[in-house]
Amino acid sequence: MQPLTISPPGRKVPANQFALFNLGFRPFFLLAACFAALSIGLWVWKYASASAPTLNTVSASQWHAHEMLYGFAFAVIAGFLLTAVKNWTGQQTLHGRPLMGLVACWALARAIMMTTPALVTLAAAFDALFNLWLLIAVARPIIQVKQWRQLGVLSKVLLLTVGNLAFYAQALGWSTTGAHIALWMGLLLNVSLIMVISRRILPMFIERGVKEEVTLKNSLWIDRLLMVCLAALLINILTANTEILNIVLGLTISLSAGFRLWRWHTPGIWQVPLLWSFYCGLWLINLGFLLFALSVTVPGISVILAIHCWAIGGIGVITLAMMARVSLGHTGRNIHTPPRSVIWIFGLVIFSALSRVFLPIVLPKFYRLSVMLAASGWIAAFGLFTLVYWPILSKPRIDGTPG
Repeated sequence: MQPLTISPPGRKVPANQFALFNLGFRPFFLLAACFAALSIGLWVWKYASASAPTLNTVSASQWHAHEMLYGFAFAVIAGFLLTAVKNWTGQQTLHGRPLMGLVACWALARAIMMTTPALVTLAAAFDALFNLWLLIAVARPIIQVKQWRQLGVLSKVLLLTVGNLAFYAQALGWSTTGAHIALWMGLLLNVSLIMVISRRILPMFIERGVKEEVTLKNSLWIDRLLMVCLAALLINILTANTEILNIVLGLTISLSAGFRLWRWHTPGIWQVPLLWSFYCGLWLINLGFLLFALSVTVPGISVILAIHCWAIGGIGVITLAMMARVSLGHTGRNIHTPPRSVIWIFGLVIFSALSRVFLPIVLPKFYRLSVMLAASGWIAAFGLFTLVYWPILSKPRIDGTPG
């Protein structure tokens, strides 16, 4: 197998140049991982001491969920899209000082929400600026080259922006339901975006990454069924919240996506950490939809378990897998020889997901322990990623080209 790197042509740059703001994935992946560890560290400390930060109109748990969905996850989305859109369209995306400005808006909003949430008006202003700036930054090159097939991805960024504004509407006392709407939108839109992107790239990653020769195909009817069901599920949750519809849609999504993953399976993926991590994350998303359906009728299975299965197992595992791969490929490194520590990184976050989801089902009396174990695994995974990938993300490409 030949080493696979992503090496765009271009001028050489000095090997010791600080490169953190050369392309969007660099600062956003690094800061997202650092924030993921720090914010959960703060949350579990506040949870254990029963002193979680709160606003007058937003609960502590809503604050926590918002920071993970619209703080951590949105940062990963920003880094991925600013890099992917450059590849898709051939147009330069934010870099240098404009990228620094975008990162600063995100970082200031996070710092305020973590340390002085009473200044929520200021946080809302910085977050809104970050969201709108990002939306323009990724929409402009797509529109310039008329790559209309990317509008589906762009629409999800727009809806996430709307969801974030809805959260702040409640935080500022302008609404009584904004946080509920925002958090369900943030969760299911993140999951939907993961499923859309994975449908595009995972079969290709598997075909190029395993030793055996395989050809993987997608089914258009499954793709459309999943998107329709996801949209219907979100609408139902935010409106009538009909239980039977939640059951039917949850099971349909879980079974359909599971069938798609079964078609993508080949034994070779279990020898490649950057593949099995992605694959496990998608199965955990499927498990989340199954748990969501079962939570309606099965005692002992709470909807909060489905939410954390999506959030830790789906968003957490897959963002780490994607960040680990993109960071290597877009810095000129061989994606087939990642740092050995990625096995620990992926294993820790999967352990976190399983602890948070299954321990409360098997041993409900140890619910508090499940939270602590999950937090420990999460903090360790993202902390280790930050340490290992800091030099990769902050230094220039090893082939000396820009990016």
